[in-house]
Amino acid sequence: MSFFKRHPPPSDIDENDTIDPQLRLRTVRTAASTISESIRSEIKAHKRRRATQKRSLFSRKNAKKPKTSEPGASTAQSEEAPSTPQSRISGARRNIYVNQPLSAMEVDQHGEPLARYARNKVRTSRYTLFTFLPKNLFEQFHRIANIYFLALVIFQFFSVFGAASPETAALPLLFILVVTAVKDGVEDYRRAKLDEEVNTSAVTRLGQWRNVNQALDPRPWYQRLLHINAPGKITRGVQKLREKEAGEGKQIILRKGGEDRVSMSTTDMNDSITAFGGSHPPTGAGGRQLDDIESSIGSVELHTYPPGLPENELEGWGQPSMSLSNYAQSSPSRSSLGVVDWSRRINGTARWERTLWKKLDVGDIVLLRDNEQVPADIVVLSTSDADGLCYLETKNLDGETNLKVRKAIQATASLTSEEDIEKSSFVLDSEPPHQNLYVYNGVLRYTDATTREPRREGVTINELLLRGCTVRNTAWIIGLVVFTGQDTKIYLNGGQTPSKQSKIAKETNFNVIVNFLFLVIICSISATINGVMDGLTTTSTYVYEQGVLPTSSNVLNALVTFVSCLIAFQNIVPVSLFISIEIVKTIQAYFIAQDLDMYYKPFDSTCVPKNWGISDDLGQIEYVFSDKTGTLTQNVMEFQKCSVRGVIYGEGVTEAQRGAATREGRADTVAPEELTEKLALLKDTMVAKLTKLFKNRYMQVDKLTLVSPKLAEDLADRSTEQYSHIVAFFRALAVCHSVLADKPEPQEQPYHLEYKAESPDEAALVGAARDVGFPFVGKHKDTIDIEVLGQPERFTHIKTLEFTSARKRMSVIVRASDGRIILYCKGADSVIYERLAADVDPALKEKTTKDMDFFANGGLRTLCIGYRVLAEDEFFGWLRTYEAAQSTVDNRDEAIESAAAEVEHSLQILGATALEDKLQEGVPEAIEMLHRAGIKLWILTGDKLQTAIEIGFSCNLLKQDMEIMILSSDSPEGTLAQIEAGLNKIASILGPPTSKTIERGFVSGAQVSFAVVIDGDTLRHALTPDIKPLFLNLGTQCETVVCCRVSPAQKALTVKLVKEGRKAMTLAIGDGANDVAMIQEANVGCGLLGHEGSQAAMSADYAFGQFRFLTKLLLVHGRWSYQRIADMHSNFFYKNVIWTLAMFWFMPFCYFDATYLYDYSFILFYNLLFTSLPVIVLGSFDQDINAKAALAFPQLYVRGIRGLEYTRTKFWFYMLDGLYQSAVVFFIPYLVWQLGLAVASNGKGVDSLADFGTTVAVAAIFAANTYVGLNTH
Repeated sequence: MSFFKRHPPPSDIDENDTIDPQLRLRTVRTAASTISESIRSEIKAHKRRRATQKRSLFSRKNAKKPKTSEPGASTAQSEEAPSTPQSRISGARRNIYVNQPLSAMEVDQHGEPLARYARNKVRTSRYTLFTFLPKNLFEQFHRIANIYFLALVIFQFFSVFGAASPETAALPLLFILVVTAVKDGVEDYRRAKLDEEVNTSAVTRLGQWRNVNQALDPRPWYQRLLHINAPGKITRGVQKLREKEAGEGKQIILRKGGEDRVSMSTTDMNDSITAFGGSHPPTGAGGRQLDDIESSIGSVELHTYPPGLPENELEGWGQPSMSLSNYAQSSPSRSSLGVVDWSRRINGTARWERTLWKKLDVGDIVLLRDNEQVPADIVVLSTSDADGLCYLETKNLDGETNLKVRKAIQATASLTSEEDIEKSSFVLDSEPPHQNLYVYNGVLRYTDATTREPRREGVTINELLLRGCTVRNTAWIIGLVVFTGQDTKIYLNGGQTPSKQSKIAKETNFNVIVNFLFLVIICSISATINGVMDGLTTTSTYVYEQGVLPTSSNVLNALVTFVSCLIAFQNIVPVSLFISIEIVKTIQAYFIAQDLDMYYKPFDSTCVPKNWGISDDLGQIEYVFSDKTGTLTQNVMEFQKCSVRGVIYGEGVTEAQRGAATREGRADTVAPEELTEKLALLKDTMVAKLTKLFKNRYMQVDKLTLVSPKLAEDLADRSTEQYSHIVAFFRALAVCHSVLADKPEPQEQPYHLEYKAESPDEAALVGAARDVGFPFVGKHKDTIDIEVLGQPERFTHIKTLEFTSARKRMSVIVRASDGRIILYCKGADSVIYERLAADVDPALKEKTTKDMDFFANGGLRTLCIGYRVLAEDEFFGWLRTYEAAQSTVDNRDEAIESAAAEVEHSLQILGATALEDKLQEGVPEAIEMLHRAGIKLWILTGDKLQTAIEIGFSCNLLKQDMEIMILSSDSPEGTLAQIEAGLNKIASILGPPTSKTIERGFVSGAQVSFAVVIDGDTLRHALTPDIKPLFLNLGTQCETVVCCRVSPAQKALTVKLVKEGRKAMTLAIGDGANDVAMIQEANVGCGLLGHEGSQAAMSADYAFGQFRFLTKLLLVHGRWSYQRIADMHSNFFYKNVIWTLAMFWFMPFCYFDATYLYDYSFILFYNLLFTSLPVIVLGSFDQDINAKAALAFPQLYVRGIRGLEYTRTKFWFYMLDGLYQSAVVFFIPYLVWQLGLAVASNGKGVDSLADFGTTVAVAAIFAANTYVGLNTH
């Protein structure tokens, strides 16, 4: 592929060039071309958005300008919301007041706030202690069979119906209700226990301070009535927490990085890391190490507890203290900044205190520290960083371990103590709670303490911490609680824990209805005939059975007979079936939990079944919906290869390359064990050569992933031109980034560096440079320190042009030690190539392009590295332009992007990097096996388009022989056109859809296979009512669908679309809280366990350690469970039909008066004892093939997808077979008695009803058990 074809100039990009004149969507095949096409589509979409914004801006300029509501507001602070239009959010906005009285409209006649907010106590369990019994019984009596059994039990308590023992008849129903309730209770208790752990986690809150947003007595009426939980009273849970932590009282020092003012705050804390406490100081936000801060202060007194006390007074510190009042108040700052007004009079009683998560309310002020979890949705008021920055890990939310940056509101950034908070006054006007994790709009309103003018400042998602995230690399954060409990975004995306019922259980309801109708028919026949017979006066009954009829009315007697027949024939709708199924599913759950093949040692856990009732659904899954980050991948990036000046370095082999070689059956495929040994030898050789060249104190050999002895050889020969190119390339990697350097143990391991980055890509690039000999040592104020082959170098940092999804590049401008100003730039290859200088060697460009194509087709993530030297005049002229763009109010983002483009040009190419997003062990093999089983896999991820495509190729989900369609549009019309074009493309190759092509469960290895890649904006349009049938049609004809940039709600809607539109069985698997919605929506939800627990695992039906265990769960346990339950159902109905209809054949011989043919002990023990064990054994242990064979031939799973093991045809066949067999077991003994002599061997007569009935009963029992034995594999 030529360079010009791969990288079309921007002017050639046209609106509709992805659709050809025949309305067939253009498709791509290789990984490189797919990524190029996705970048191309994103650039087009960005241009369309900019054009739309320009048009809307033009119309706004022509419109009349509205009057400013607050003339005193500063220009910079007047931006309340992003310029992009947001859909209207339902609900009332909430005003959160801090040290201000509520407005008259927001209080009642008693002065109490009208608004009532959700508690921060959350509950994922379905029941409480009080609701368990009524709610569980209500759910159980949703089953039609249970209502029927209850009615029969009630009838039997009336003697007129002739029931022998009504109390005994109630036992089976009671048993099933109790067993099901216990099972549901145990499952729910586990959820409740996890809820309690979360709700009783510790948090630091500002106490002895009035939160005006809460009522003085917020208790519900019943607590007031019972006089419990009085306001202000310390509850037992909080008391236990404070007693537990009292012995480890420490002082928190809230100090702003880079400031001389120190503000101290003290309380009882149980945390190994405080602001400046513990065995080692943590890293400050913004990249500053605490040893730098120490040197700037010039004193270590800050490390004493508490500082400023004489040495003799320090001895008693740390002794148990039960009172917070013993601690000194924080030292205040004496400046009026933003919301702080030092002229304000306060009582000075506010203190930080420890409490529980569930005690937090909207409007509370909380203090978060390093490594603590965020207990609610919180707006950042102030942080330990001088610039107000803080860092979050969102692993619990989305499975990602890379850090996200958040910042404090400017007006509140000066808050550092309790006194500062008491002297502040402001109102946060917040939008109502909603599901969107990526959008928040609020306005902070306050009065300037100096000018007394009203001010306001916009609050966005960049100032909001979401519940469940973890604070990292930030000493402390002061925040305001905005949303609590069920109003937090994480729980709004989760929804209520559903009560799931298996597909066979739902189908059983139909079978029960059919059997009930059949029962009504035979009872009606019996009652009608009996009523007629009772009315005859010419029968012996009329003469010899005087006074035995219940009433004098033949109609009422017929009704009594009808109910009596219902009781006599009740086993045709078997209550024992449900008892046996509960037993069988409990045994199946035990087997799944005990399977050592699904044991994951790092978490010391096997597969945990949390919903025992849907094990048979595991054998019928047609669609698997999977998250990407943390589910398919480890979220670990490895620097595998690079291209420097057209020379490739790196010997590693990716998962995608191994998978492709295995599929193609190439003879040169190397076993993974041999490959590992070979790479270890090459690595030792490389390290030995590098060690001889220079001393790299920062090298971490175990983390070295760029294995290339050739690189060490080229670095050794300093006379060559390639040496200088390699040095320039890795110097760029060490400088061009936004990584934080951390020394976890500066005393014990002074040269051990760990890098914290916003993305794992950046950490991998900088880590690789470190291990090759170009370590990034740290940032100190405005300088960047690195080492180059053992020699220190220092650059002055001037400006960073951040990476955005629109720019697809980042740049750093630095001044080198020789005075030159250098711009380093890295980004997508197409973006960098557009900005190369005209004099770059065409051969070098062509060679680097081929190298990047090779990397991309091997499943690697590529970046291109470039640089240019800036002239002084050019730089300072550009800087003025850039600063002017930053201060622009209208179209600020566009102005900044345009200014950045003015300096990012005329680049010289340095090379390209290739990173592997490490997959979890066995993921490609597992996906391949699921495909062979006929299961379609959809990836639903919040990641960007290129990342998802790269992972798709890495894990064999997308293959080089697939026709891949990329859907990207900003409008419903464009989305509709692209989906129709995609359908036309498939139809032009495969022909129109037929009954064969839409048959459930595709057969892999077809002539042509298709895949769809769609982004979140396009998916939003595709899920609208008018378009979603077409999108469903397109997606279900494809082997793979990849949805990128999707929200949790969109994940759930996509699962629902396929589940309901296709009537397909779906399974969703994920590891983060953003996957909970789709896990709950799918027929079966699977969650991956984590080191710190997982919200997904808590909400799932099955929880296990690795994605690869899904194959054993579905193809072995799922297939077995489905087959066993299906066979068990059929055999159960068969054995009950034999038993009941044999009794019906006796009815003509007793005037249809519901006389029992069998002795009552046989009726009682038939399902309980005589025939229960064989079907339970069948349902628990039957195997047609063993586990190894099931995994060796995954195509057998297709029978479950198509539902061939349990069909209505099979049900009717078994019913008719039972009808025939019932006639055999009744009429053969009848003919023996009728035609022969009813005499035993000893000469005694055996012509009683008991003798005949026992013979029929034993024959029926023998036939039923033998039939089960014949159906056992």
